[in-house]
Amino acid sequence: MSIVDGGVVSLRPGEDRGVPEQTARLARAAFRRGNVYLRMRDELRVRFDDREFGELFAVRGRPGLSPARLALVSVLQFMENLTDRQAADMVRGRIDWKYLLGLELDDAGFDASVLSEFRSRLVDADAAERLIFDRVLGILREAGMLGGARRQRSDSTHVLAAVRSLNRLELVGETLRAALEALAGVAGPWLAGWVPTDWYERYGPRIDQWRLPKSETERVTLTQTIAEDGYTLAGALSRPDAPAWAAELSAVQTLRTVWIQQFYRDERGARLREPKEDGLAPAADRIVSAYDTDARYGMKRGHGWEGYKVHLCETCTDDHPHLITAVLTTAATVCDVQVTDQIHQAQAARDLTPDEHLVDAGYIDAELLITARRNHGITLTGPVLPDASWQAHTDGGHTLPTFTIDWDQQQATCPAGATSISWKQHPSQPGKTTVLFSRTDCMPCPDRPKCTRNTSGARSISLAPREQQQALTQARTDQQTTTWQRRYATRAGVEGTISQAVRAYRLRRTRYTGQPKTHLNSLLTATAINIARADAWITGHPLHPTRHSRFAQLQYDLAA
Repeated sequence: MSIVDGGVVSLRPGEDRGVPEQTARLARAAFRRGNVYLRMRDELRVRFDDREFGELFAVRGRPGLSPARLALVSVLQFMENLTDRQAADMVRGRIDWKYLLGLELDDAGFDASVLSEFRSRLVDADAAERLIFDRVLGILREAGMLGGARRQRSDSTHVLAAVRSLNRLELVGETLRAALEALAGVAGPWLAGWVPTDWYERYGPRIDQWRLPKSETERVTLTQTIAEDGYTLAGALSRPDAPAWAAELSAVQTLRTVWIQQFYRDERGARLREPKEDGLAPAADRIVSAYDTDARYGMKRGHGWEGYKVHLCETCTDDHPHLITAVLTTAATVCDVQVTDQIHQAQAARDLTPDEHLVDAGYIDAELLITARRNHGITLTGPVLPDASWQAHTDGGHTLPTFTIDWDQQQATCPAGATSISWKQHPSQPGKTTVLFSRTDCMPCPDRPKCTRNTSGARSISLAPREQQQALTQARTDQQTTTWQRRYATRAGVEGTISQAVRAYRLRRTRYTGQPKTHLNSLLTATAINIARADAWITGHPLHPTRHSRFAQLQYDLAA
């Protein structure tokens, strides 16, 4: 029975009455040593209350299935990487699942469509997508497994969208076809009344069934034809005889946006925008698929992908299991440094703010060093970017730390003892200060080759705001010490979590379209990992060591 059918669905909270006697007897006979699902109920006590999901349902209406059970099934589904249909079959056929869910042996379960509808409810309700993750994290906290949250570490990885990667010709062709498909479903007679007959052949099949022309001239011609067809459809939708609501269809709105981003019109007709000449929309705004308009094209270390980026933060002390405490899903174009404070806010909302947060260079800058400590009491530890000046790469070069800065007197003293003559705010970078020295002191100075390459002027230095500059200088000094490097080495362990999420739980490609559902995908994956790690902890299974390439190790062995 599907709660999709039958109109409005209401919640009738039920109570957990325990495991039916026959179910318990068979489960214990089948799993004499227990298994993860039996321990989830008996030892970890992972369960939900229907009332926790009250905001997802109407006050009146036909009673729906227990959201507490659907939440548990959703977690189990991600623990075993199952489809909705497979998960529904497991509820009917798996004795250990029935034990965890507290079901009778003859319980017929539910239709697979219920799981999709339940996820939609989680995504549509405000902040409800976090309910399952937060509840399980709270259960593990009550079990004493989050005592090591005082020290945490973070990293990110790319997530591929659940759509095909298309070139620009394929993108515009499939976008127009998707709009026509949507209109045919709701305004078929109107569309059939004017659409040109050659459109049926051109836009009937999906783009991956097209035989695209090989010559550049033919491809340009086809692109212009598609562009003009899109403009024709947009013009038809603005006519008085067109259904007023047709232009508001999401597929039609996507068509309008893609056409603005990809084409323009001049006296020669529709033309494809060229990046260097006409300017494409920024990657953060540019749609890459007609079916997932939230996906974006991202690039990191020479690797490009279309989709999203997920950030995971976990505890990292040896006397507690390493549990994921924060999950953030962003567009692929969002830089890591932009989400550091959001991670801290998520940790604070769960009362899991760490004393120290270990991150890589992408998550840290001078401002965050200050705000993390001031706003959240967090010591942000990570390698700040090194000094990129030529002086820093010159033996004996006069870098910024060799200057004495008197912030109160607004004066700087160079290594040769000369004092600055000017202290002004940087004209193009608010908050930064430009300090200038005198030509009289600089021109005859014997250290000039190590200080400035300005052949006719004096040395100048640029300073960030006082707190940021001091924090940056101190961080650059600290990260050169053995003590700092030994403490920071713990951060490398988060790579194992990324590997586990990608290899064992299929995090690399999202199951769903859209950023909200992709975020739910990430949260359920993190929940599954937390339960697996908690179970490994209580059963005494140690963490698996990092796997290294034996062939690559030969190089280090020979060097040693």
